[in-house]
This record gives sequence, C-alpha cells and structure tokens, in this order.
Amino acid sequence: MQEFFIHYLWQFQYFDKKQLQTTAKEDLEVIAVGHANPNAGADFTQACVVINGIKWYGNVEIHLKTSDWLLHQHHENKAYDNVILHVAWEDDLNDAQKIKRKDGSSISTLTLKERVDKLLVEKYYLLISNKQDTIPCAPQIPNVKPITKISMLDKALIQRLQRKAKEVIALLDSNRGDWETTAYLWTAQSFGFKVNNEAFLRLAKALPYSIVAKYTENLLALEALIFGQAGFLSDKAESSDAYFDKLAKEYAYLSHKHKLQASGLAKHEWKFLRLRPANFPTIRLAQFAQLLHKKKSLFNAFTQTENFEQLYQFLDIQQSAYWQKHYTFGKESQGKIVGLGKQSIANLIINTVVPLLVAYSNQKDNQLFTDRAIYFLEQIQAEKNHILSAWEKLGIKAQNAFDSQALIELYNHYCSEKRCLQCNIGISLLK
Repeated sequence: MQEFFIHYLWQFQYFDKKQLQTTAKEDLEVIAVGHANPNAGADFTQACVVINGIKWYGNVEIHLKTSDWLLHQHHENKAYDNVILHVAWEDDLNDAQKIKRKDGSSISTLTLKERVDKLLVEKYYLLISNKQDTIPCAPQIPNVKPITKISMLDKALIQRLQRKAKEVIALLDSNRGDWETTAYLWTAQSFGFKVNNEAFLRLAKALPYSIVAKYTENLLALEALIFGQAGFLSDKAESSDAYFDKLAKEYAYLSHKHKLQASGLAKHEWKFLRLRPANFPTIRLAQFAQLLHKKKSLFNAFTQTENFEQLYQFLDIQQSAYWQKHYTFGKESQGKIVGLGKQSIANLIINTVVPLLVAYSNQKDNQLFTDRAIYFLEQIQAEKNHILSAWEKLGIKAQNAFDSQALIELYNHYCSEKRCLQCNIGISLLK
C-alpha cells in the first residue's frame, strides 16, 4: 500500500465517519480536510476538526503506520508542531508510545483500516499491483469515460509545458533576464537532439551570444567560430581540405580578437557513435550556423511568428554548400546531404519553440503565447515511439503532437511511477 492512498482517502473522505473516534477514544468530527501540501511539512494545511467538543485549526499529517511519525522524527521537528490530527492506515504503537509534538504535547490519531470499504481497497490493489503492463490501468481502460481521459491528457500536457518552461526560466535567470541569450542557449541545446544536447549547450556557453550577434550576416565567420569553439579546427593534420584551412585561419583571427582560445570544447566531447551520418554533430553544427545566419534574433523569430507555416519555413534549413557534400572535414560524401528533415523540424518546435513561448507567456502574464504554443503542437504530427505504441494498443491514439506530448507525460510521470491516485483516470476507476 502507498501512503498516497491514505492521502486520497482523507482528501475525499472515503471512509465511514459514523461515531468517528481517535485511537484514544476521543470523539472526532471533520469540518475541513485542509489543502494538500506538495512542499515540505505536514501533508494537509488549514484543516479544521472538532475533538471532544473543542474546535482545532491546523495541519494534518498522513502515514501508513502510526510509528512512521517516530521513524520520520516528526516529534523532533518544529515544522510539525501545528499538526492537529495524525491520520494513519493502522496503529502499530502501544499505549506508552503516544504521538507527540516537539514540546511534548500529545497529538490525536485517527486510523482508517477498519473504516474503509473493502471493495475500494480491492480496486486499489488491483490497480497498483498490475505488474504485467507498464500502464497499470491497462485492463480497465475501456471502462473509463472519454471525458475523463481527455481531462487527464489536458492536465498532463499543461504540466509538461510548465515543467519545461521552468527550465527556460531557470536559464533566463542565470542570464540575468536576457531573452536573446536564453533563446540562443536553449536552441543550441535542442540542436544536440538528445545525444549531443550537453555538448551543444556547453558550446553555446563557450561562444557568447554577444559575439555571435556580431557575425550573423557572415556565414564563414559563424562557421569558423562554431566549429572552432567546438574543437573541430584544432587538428590540421586530420585534413588538408581547403575549406578546413579557410575556417581555421578565420577562427585563429576571431578567437584571438575575442579571447576565446581557452574556453572551447575538445573534439572528443562530441558523440558520433551509432548516429546516422545525417545526424553527425558536424552536420548539426553547420545547420545551427545556418539558422543563426538566417535571422539575427532567434527570440524574435520564435515569439513573433504567429503562422505555423512561416515558423516551419524558418526552421527548414539547408546547411552551407560544403556540408551538403561532407559529413566531416576532408571526407566527401557519395551523395548530397539533405538539410533538417520534417521530424527534426517538428522536434525543434516541440522542444525549443513551445517551451520558450510558455516561459515567455508566464513571465509576461500573457496567455496569448501559451495559446500559440498549443496551436503549434496541434499542427504537428504525433511522434512515434514505444510509449505511444503502448497507448495505441489500448485504443488511445495520438492525433497530433498535443496528444503525443500529453501521453508521454502521463506515461513517464504517472504510469511509470504508479501515481494512479493523482491521475483522473486512476481515481475514476476507484469510484
């Protein structure tokens, strides 16, 4: 049994309240269950109960066993001095081991084991004990009303958007509120396409946007700065390529001018293994340079573009001529190397543009940008992966990226963690 089951029972008062008494035989009446507290401290705040005719206002703490109060050392923590009622599934303490506050005063305890409908407990165990399916409620999904599924997907998507927006805001704070630099760093990270995310972010930090902004109209300088700081221009013996030499010469001048020599990455920090050549970091770096060359302000491009087709066209990048024929320096490819594909563009919109819009919406308190982010998601085809395949087997098929992002969030942060009692679908199956 999970402690959150007791949270659920208390929050929705799913137990027999007739002749309600504490473990000390005190008469008990619940006036207000309080507000669930996601932060440190007691589980519910601002509760109100009447114990032996005396009205108490304060907090409620939840445990599986009464002894957990001692196990968690709440009796030594002043943060729990405002607890007016301790609620547990069962009492495993003897009379001499009363629940007390730090000042030594006693706290009344309510146990629920004998007051909860056995059918409800059976439904709960049926839900969380399913080890055959990665989605605990899989066998019961057909019994869930469509409106319940839709409401939970909406909830999951908003939580996903807000979680990613917080990452953007944290980056913004580290940049002292500079949105241009934040958009530059956030976009760079996304160009790593998971495998090289960290390296791309370190590169962007090693090549300040204040320098990049001076050369957005000069693609040669941009590529020299990017490939130089990425560590690909340091080994001349590796290539007798004329373009390599040209970039290396430009980088030597620019890195000296801007004092960049000691701040870059090493070539070995980039991952090539098990990547298709079109996804090599060299190709992605060239595409990133082209994007910066295409428009000086990524932030304006992402936040001011209202039309999805225009946004898509902006991200529909073809790298420079050299990188259409080479995967790495000095080694010519057999065929032409294409630019960003449809799926890559979709990933950039999902992982770069959408979180930036939601973060900006939050900061400016302007719902317009969040609405636009959701609109963009609705225009993108659903991704394809094992998570979405699992949902599709249950009859839930993502129609677009709005749905697929919601289903991924639901799976990763509810199903996998068996947070069924925090999920609208799980709760509906217990009723």
